[in-house]
Amino acid sequence: MKLKKYCLVAFIAFLANFSFAQEGIPIYSDYLTDNYYLIHPSMAGVANCAKVRMTARQQWFGVDDAPSLQTLSINGRIGDSPVAVGGVIFNDSNGYHSTVGGYATFAYHLMFSRNEIDLNMLSFGLSAGFIQYKLDETSWLAPGEFDQAVAGIEQSATNFNVDFGFSYQFVDFYAHFTAKNILNNEGINWNGLDGFEYDNLRTYLASTGYTFSRYGSDWSIEPSLMYMYRDATEESSIDFNAKVYREMDFGKIWGGLSYRRSFDAAEFQSGSGIDSEKAQYITPFIGVDYNNFVFAYTYSYQANTVNFNTGGFHQLTLGFNFNCRREKYECNCPALN
Repeated sequence: MKLKKYCLVAFIAFLANFSFAQEGIPIYSDYLTDNYYLIHPSMAGVANCAKVRMTARQQWFGVDDAPSLQTLSINGRIGDSPVAVGGVIFNDSNGYHSTVGGYATFAYHLMFSRNEIDLNMLSFGLSAGFIQYKLDETSWLAPGEFDQAVAGIEQSATNFNVDFGFSYQFVDFYAHFTAKNILNNEGINWNGLDGFEYDNLRTYLASTGYTFSRYGSDWSIEPSLMYMYRDATEESSIDFNAKVYREMDFGKIWGGLSYRRSFDAAEFQSGSGIDSEKAQYITPFIGVDYNNFVFAYTYSYQANTVNFNTGGFHQLTLGFNFNCRREKYECNCPALN
């Protein structure tokens, strides 16, 4: 009987997390480590180099089956044309649930300025791909036990979806907008339980920022914002970011801080009453561009009274730039030059 209760609790917990995990690549703070392409397809090939980026993210060290994420992405221009392509594959696991998928991207960059010195560019990007979801219930029941809510097998479902977005770059200013999972997918209904089926995975992302630097200085600072809205659940959050760069002989060192705040509060019992709290994440990060290589480390801490574990999220990013052209633009635009 205790095992059945455990399975039911685990199943409900899975469903609570599934609405976030099944959207595709989870939206963390990866984009701040020179990886805007992970969330905005219009950023494919926007830089003067083609880019390969690998990330590995692990949550709650010491906790069995804790959430983890691995991504591999590549993007770049096709010759000197305004056309760019890219691709992403990822693996996201969280306890008994896992998501594996891949996207291919086509992007087009339209210059408004008469030359490439003064940056004034509008970019469009379209990503399409498949995502496979798995739920492993093979260890939920003891031999001979039966529970109508537990199938006792590894269940899977595969969906196709599309992301579309655009970016605008004007000298030191930038803005991005992306609609993810535009298509309605057939509802995923594990075990045929009523009330746990949904088909709207749309998420909207908007980012903007500006890079400040004094003339002749090796230092620059880039404040930015990122707003996220999930259509089905009407949840939203905002990131406040600050990133600092220092030019070096071998490349560049950089670091910064991000603060994510949810606009939606979760209610919980506190003593004899009901209290509520909004999710908050504090994320410091640091990185170095050494010649054509990129190394970065990110740590996210959940600053809430109620949480599963006091440990945070650790992430490593490794990158390589190739097929580089000269720096075209007279601007403080680290994502491009």
